[in-house]
Amino acid sequence: MATGTSNVLELTPQEAHRSADLGIELAGKYASPEDPRLLFDLPFLAAMLPERTRKFLRAFALEEEHGHCVLRGHRIDTGRIGPTPEHWRARARPAAEFPEEILLLLYGAVIGEPFGWSTQQDGRLVHDVFPIRKHEHEQLGTGSSELLTWHTEDAFHPYRGDYLLLSALRNPDDVATTIGELDLDALAPEHVEVLFRKRFHIAPDESHLPKNNSAGDHEESAKRFATIERLINDREPVAVLYGSRSGPYMRLDPYFMETPEDDPQARAALEAVTGVLDRSLGEVALRQGDVLCVNNHLAVHGRVPFRARYDGTDRWLKRVNVTSDLRKSREMRALAGSRLIG
Repeated sequence: MATGTSNVLELTPQEAHRSADLGIELAGKYASPEDPRLLFDLPFLAAMLPERTRKFLRAFALEEEHGHCVLRGHRIDTGRIGPTPEHWRARARPAAEFPEEILLLLYGAVIGEPFGWSTQQDGRLVHDVFPIRKHEHEQLGTGSSELLTWHTEDAFHPYRGDYLLLSALRNPDDVATTIGELDLDALAPEHVEVLFRKRFHIAPDESHLPKNNSAGDHEESAKRFATIERLINDREPVAVLYGSRSGPYMRLDPYFMETPEDDPQARAALEAVTGVLDRSLGEVALRQGDVLCVNNHLAVHGRVPFRARYDGTDRWLKRVNVTSDLRKSREMRALAGSRLIG
């Protein structure tokens, strides 16, 4: 599935300059991506983005004609952002690429509310995605040598995001993001019927586990990961398909999915939908300055394997989760105004 012209917006030089200048200007006014003032102001600040950008993102979100879109042509000052880091831990906050993080948050504010997880990258709102040593063979965004199997972002969680934003600060090797969308007509009716039923189990991926976050004191750590432990130990069955029967949404993460041993129909239906999505899979190699927006209900995504150099020149993305309804996750947020779930 190639990226078509209707879901790609090429910024004009004037729009690119305006967006870059806006990020730099706002970076001088706020303390970090988690600054409460910034999060409160995001909808008002987003109105300062170029009009074509705002209309493009809003049409993408409302019309749902595509499972992903790309905004292309952003200006990245490689001298200012510096080399690709070795790890996200212990990085200065705000970092040199704070203007680019703000721009991504502004895009998120056009289509919803940016949020984060207390169990991912120590509760950072904007995540770093680059290869980390010892993660080479892991099913993580920070992996490299292994194929990152396609999935719905945080498919296991009832409050997973509606959209995922990925911004390419650097991608000299054209490492591709894989994207797949469901062809409902390719599924047998009996499989569709089963996929709409709550007969499937999805475990949390390892990015949410304590081993991939910084260690805190035992009591704090236990509290922080209590929800994840509960979701691991008490897996409630979920449906793979939901919403409209004629154009369903989906939640899938085959690498972390199971079906009951005594439910061969569920196993056959899962194999069928996995095969359909395998055949639909295409590649989007984000260029430096590209921003990819994925509808987390309509598309699955992953990443092809690549050889990391760990010399400061590797692929480096920024990632933000966006929800259309922050209120639905209130039970898992400490305060009504908090953007962290967990």
